[in-house]
Amino acid sequence: VTSAEPASDPSTVMLSDCGDSTRWLKYHEGTSTLVDDKPGGRQSIVAEVKRQADGAWRVTQFAVQGVGSC
Repeated sequence: VTSAEPASDPSTVMLSDCGDSTRWLKYHEGTSTLVDDKPGGRQSIVAEVKRQADGAWRVTQFAVQGVGSC
């Protein structure tokens, strides 16, 4: 958790993490042909999560940065 607003009773929380796509491969849809053979790697992930009226928490924004960003 990188931030929580408002601090006394958060309704919005920002999360930061690092994902690893090192072993992921991309294929053209419906085929076994690779899109490319470039390796993945570590990627920064940032998400905004908001508490909804029913009390559930839901991701409202999600961003994955480029390979090598973490």
